[in-house]
Amino acid sequence: MSRSNTLTVIILTYNEEANITDCLDSLENIQANIYVVDSFSTDQTIDILKKRNIQYVQHPFENYSRQRNWAQKNCPFDTPWILHLDAGERLTPNLVQWINQSFDKEKELYDGFMFSRKTVFLGKWIRFGGHYPNYHLRLYKRGKGKCEDKIYDQHFVVDGKVKALKKGNDMIDTVCDNIIDFIKGHSKWIVFEASERLLNSREVGDVQSNFFGNKIERRRWLKNNIFQKTPLFIRSILYFIYRYFIRLGFLDGIQGLVFHFLQGFWFRFMIDAVIFHVKWVARKEHLDIKQVLKQRYNMNFDNE
Repeated sequence: MSRSNTLTVIILTYNEEANITDCLDSLENIQANIYVVDSFSTDQTIDILKKRNIQYVQHPFENYSRQRNWAQKNCPFDTPWILHLDAGERLTPNLVQWINQSFDKEKELYDGFMFSRKTVFLGKWIRFGGHYPNYHLRLYKRGKGKCEDKIYDQHFVVDGKVKALKKGNDMIDTVCDNIIDFIKGHSKWIVFEASERLLNSREVGDVQSNFFGNKIERRRWLKNNIFQKTPLFIRSILYFIYRYFIRLGFLDGIQGLVFHFLQGFWFRFMIDAVIFHVKWVARKEHLDIKQVLKQRYNMNFDNE
């Protein structure tokens, strides 16, 4: 890695000793600064950062959106471009090569760039089920972009012109290496997503819901206008059928079956179960939604 006056890679960490080394290895040849914001890890994450001379700071974690935006605002490298990563993500050599060799040629024409993410689950690349290409906006002009204010399913937004890079210039997302970690990690997001659904009559966030927009805006439109308007529980069943059979998820093999079932059905079914339960308790005990979320699901609304 070489210092850059143009680009800084920002990485969020919390107890990422199993992931951060591979993430940093993928950035070894990139022409960029690296800045890590850690949420007070208790494992060897900080030791690894120190050993590699990576500049870092520790900051309390509220949610991903606020942590990402805080990291961007307080980044000590005053570069005009920012690239956001999670510790479980890596850049492919093709994407590193594009950043080093082609980025300078295109950065004056655009305010942000989207590239696809390869999901790796239990060591297997999930290629089907509509999961690849799966575009995300992570690279943009510092003054033009931010992470939208959502508890779950946040996307970055840019006020300007955005280009999607061709497939192959990807990042890799290593979802997990065992089932228990997957279930534990997604359990907290179940409550967050259910809370957002219960407390907001419409989708929050800054991403425009537009079927004819870019790939992220189209996904938001489909979520808002089809998935969210389908009855509870039925929608998770239909979504799994769509992903696994219509979008050929079964071609991903046994790992694909487990992934598409857990991420495409179980996760969304459990969100609906929490929504149903909270509404049921609220009616039965004559409480408002926030009271039930606080009492039954330990949600904290003190920072609102």
